[in-house]
Amino acid sequence: MISKLFNESSTSGTNARNALLVAAGIGVATLVGYGAYRCLKKHLENIPPAKWRRVGEVTDLNIYPIKSCGAIRASEIDCSVIGPRVHLMRDRIFMVVQTDGTFITGRSHPRMVLVQPKFDKAFEVMTLSAPGMLDIVIDVRRLFPIEPVKASVWGQTVTAVDCGEEVARWLSRFLLSEDFGLRLVFYPYEHSTRVVREKNRIFPYLTPRDSGALHDSTSYMLISEASVSDVNAKLEKPVTALQYRPNFVVKGPIAYEEDDWQWVRIGETVYRNIKPCTRCIFINVDPETGISSSTAEPLKTLKTYRRKPKIGDNPVLGMQMGVKKEGTVRLGDPVYVGC
Repeated sequence: MISKLFNESSTSGTNARNALLVAAGIGVATLVGYGAYRCLKKHLENIPPAKWRRVGEVTDLNIYPIKSCGAIRASEIDCSVIGPRVHLMRDRIFMVVQTDGTFITGRSHPRMVLVQPKFDKAFEVMTLSAPGMLDIVIDVRRLFPIEPVKASVWGQTVTAVDCGEEVARWLSRFLLSEDFGLRLVFYPYEHSTRVVREKNRIFPYLTPRDSGALHDSTSYMLISEASVSDVNAKLEKPVTALQYRPNFVVKGPIAYEEDDWQWVRIGETVYRNIKPCTRCIFINVDPETGISSSTAEPLKTLKTYRRKPKIGDNPVLGMQMGVKKEGTVRLGDPVYVGC
């Protein structure tokens, strides 16, 4: 009798264990399957589409060699992982920092937009000009062998090359009316070295590869003429597209159509729409005068109708992109979006 009970108990225990093992196996298979599905889904979503439709053409190309400083308009740019470039003239490759290495921008120092860079014909030597200042020349080629230092952008440490005492005094005098306090640093690498910022991790397609040199979020920003015009229709004093600091300005699409683009093809290049471009007080700074709007425009107006759920208080205008196929873009190139 005891033996029979023992056997029944053993059989019952074995059956229970088998049931648990089967359930566990199903659970593991489900988890593995779901994980595989998510990986496959993300992979497929990062494959450019086979079909495209034309939406417009490029009417302006801009490179901003120094973060928060003046733009250089170009007729042709090479689009690399690090950002738009023409040889050594590259986008957001220089940055103004305080003596402790912490960066500054036009948000706190609006006159930075009046610092105008230009390059020689070989795109190797940069000259800076600013109102009331003698021009200063920086040989970019000679910066690469210099031992780098540490700097900081949005709380993230970056390795950069200090550009020397002469330009440090020049910037300090123009921006601070002092002989010291600011320095210029140069990013010498061909790829991004930063992880995605904490605040941007809500955007699933943003990767460290897309972070550019010393950019805020991504290495490319596009805006349409119609979007700029639609905002201007609501403003007492219209602003130019340059006030929003885009790399690409596109004519053709209706206002804010770029919000919904997933893939963009321009010339030889292909881009992924990674996130909407969130806007801050910097867009209130007139690039011609270096003066911030006394009425907080156009940011004030954008906040009334261009906020997006889950993104925060800042309104959005334009799209930030990561390049998936590198190549050359020229003024007048047609712009296509994935169907």
